[in-house]
Amino acid sequence: MKAIISGGGTGGHIFPAIAIANALKKRMPECDILFVGAEGRMEMEKVPAAGYTIKALPIVGLQRKLTLKNICANMVLPFKLLKSQRMVKSILRQFSPDIVVGVGGYASAPTLKMAARMGFPTLLQEQNSYPGLTNKMLAKTARTICVAYDGMDRFFPKEKIVITGNPVRADIEELSVSRDEGLREFHLDGSRQTVLSVGGSLGARSINLMIIDHLDFFKEKNIQIIWQTGKWMYEEAVRQVKAHEAEEWVHVHQFISRMDLAYAAADVVISRAGAIAISELCATGKPVILIPSPNVAEDHQTKNAMALVKQDAAEMVADIECHDQGLQRLEALLDDSQRRERMSENIRRMSHQHAADHIVDEIMKICNG
Repeated sequence: MKAIISGGGTGGHIFPAIAIANALKKRMPECDILFVGAEGRMEMEKVPAAGYTIKALPIVGLQRKLTLKNICANMVLPFKLLKSQRMVKSILRQFSPDIVVGVGGYASAPTLKMAARMGFPTLLQEQNSYPGLTNKMLAKTARTICVAYDGMDRFFPKEKIVITGNPVRADIEELSVSRDEGLREFHLDGSRQTVLSVGGSLGARSINLMIIDHLDFFKEKNIQIIWQTGKWMYEEAVRQVKAHEAEEWVHVHQFISRMDLAYAAADVVISRAGAIAISELCATGKPVILIPSPNVAEDHQTKNAMALVKQDAAEMVADIECHDQGLQRLEALLDDSQRRERMSENIRRMSHQHAADHIVDEIMKICNG
C-alpha cells in the first residue's frame, strides 16, 4: 500500500499527520508513506525527524496585510501555485498512491485538488469546529471527511462525515508519566502550583506579552510557570526574566519537545485554542484557560474554545483582554480546587481516544473498496 499525506505549516497540522502515518505503519509495516509539504515550513524539519520522506512545494499563502513586501509576494503567488500543481502532478504519477490524505496547510490544497482530478481517492482530516474555505472546497471530491466535532454537516456532505476525533501524539494520549517526573524534568519545586503556558508551536505574541509584563506576579504569588515562547520572543523573554530575577519561578523554553512531561507537571494550562492543542488538553484532562488567536480564518479558534466553554470544560479569555485579565483569571482558577476538578472531569469526557487508528480504519475502507 502507498499513501501520500499532505499539509503542515504549524504543529497543529504536522503532529496529526505524523500520528496518522505512525498508525498506518503500525497497522501495515510495509506501507510506503510520502509526505508533501511547503518549502520553508515546519514540516520540512519535523517530518524527516519522525523518519518519513517529504517533498516540498513552493506554495505560499495569500498575504492579507497591505505592505509592499506582501503585495510583491501576492503578485508571484499564481506562478508558485501553477508550479506547485505541476510538481504535484509529477509526484502523483511517479508515486501512484492508493490514498491521498489532507490534514490542512498550504500544501494540502494543490495536492488533494490534483489527486482528485487524476482519479486518486482522497480523505480529509478536518481538525476544527469551523472549517476553512479550502477544506470546504476539497470536500466536494473527498471520499471521506474525518472530523472531531458534532454538527459538521453544516459544512460538509453528511454522508461523507465520520467523527474520529483529532489524532494526538501517542505519549500525550497515553500520558503514562507522573507529576513528579514532570517536575524533575523542568527542575520545578513540588510544593508550588505549576502553570504551563503554550501559545502554539510558533508562540503567541499576546500571551508572551501578558507574561513579560507581569513577571513579578509569579514571584509574589509563589507560582511557577513552564513558558513556551516560540522562537520570535525567546531571547527577549530570557532577558526580561533575568532582569526581574524571576528565574526561580519562570522557566523559559523556546520549544518543549517533551510535552507529555510538561502536561503532567501542570496544575493549569494557558493555551491558544488550536484544534490539536484542545485535543491534547482533552486527552490529558487538564484545566485550561483558552486565549483564541484572532489571526485565523473565520475566527475558528474562538469557535473551538466555545465548544468547551459550553460544556464547562474550559475558561476563555479574549485575546484583546488577556493582558489585563488573563492572570486574574488564572489566580482565581488556582485558588478554586473544586472548579479545577470539575473542569478536568468535563474536558476529559470530550476526548476521542485512538483517533489516528479510527482514521486508518477509514483509509482501509477506501483502499479496500
